[in-house]
Amino acid sequence: MADKQSATPLQAFSGALSNLVASAAPAVLAVRSHRSRATGFVWRPGLVLTASEALAEEGEIAVVLPGGESVPATLAGRDPTTDIALLRVARAQAKPIAPSTEPVSAGSLATVVGARDGEPIAALGVVASSGAGWRSMRGGDIDARIELDISLRRACEGGLTLDPTGHVIGMAVFGPRRRVLVIPSATIDRVAAKLESLGRIPRGYLGLGLQPVKLDNAGVGAMVMSVDGAGPGAAAGVRQGDVIVAYDGQPLRSVHALVRSLGPDSVGSVVQLALQRAGAPAEASLTVGERPQA
Repeated sequence: MADKQSATPLQAFSGALSNLVASAAPAVLAVRSHRSRATGFVWRPGLVLTASEALAEEGEIAVVLPGGESVPATLAGRDPTTDIALLRVARAQAKPIAPSTEPVSAGSLATVVGARDGEPIAALGVVASSGAGWRSMRGGDIDARIELDISLRRACEGGLTLDPTGHVIGMAVFGPRRRVLVIPSATIDRVAAKLESLGRIPRGYLGLGLQPVKLDNAGVGAMVMSVDGAGPGAAAGVRQGDVIVAYDGQPLRSVHALVRSLGPDSVGSVVQLALQRAGAPAEASLTVGERPQA
């Protein structure tokens, strides 16, 4: 075997990659839930993050520590809109890995480190694209859209995505058509902090059942099909049969876009609704509430 002085560039690269995975391995855990296998990683002592989509909706949860010991975990909270779940694990004491401070660029190398049965598993690829913040189909605000060109095993979902220096870019998850996306570290810290303190991510609530309708000017409105008697809409005087034609001064684009706008920051805000009521214009001032827990 060649010594360090005679090592080829490929050997040096292979050794560096192996060392990078080994340095991340103590912070990475296998996550087991009902008929589901995924990866999690230590966010803070006693707290493990994983992909919400990969976590079963019910049943017991366990994590497998490096070395193979299985220990129970409890769900501290989950946010399906950003695909982040937070677990409490008494034995998860590994030091968290620092986030990357460098911008993520298309074409740069990325390594995903996961875990299976107490042993690390890894995948190497490149950043296929890196763009601005975006909103998921479920309405979650994600700080950057990062997509990887990488072949990822199902058990790696929820694993750490590392840059070439070994710092954390974020968490690897499967997007539509099994594209591998990265939930950035900034999003993880913002959402996980709320899950730790509240156990949930608050979402805005109007207390109105809405149905899209076409307006006479070819625009789109939202007809109020039902009103929660104890909800914000009822308190604002909105009635069944009203049609919302503008929301907070902006013409309505779609009912779907309106619902997606009701993120955590919308709770407590006061919005102005422009309505059509029995063919006549009307207005309502509505204070956005917090969506009740199912």
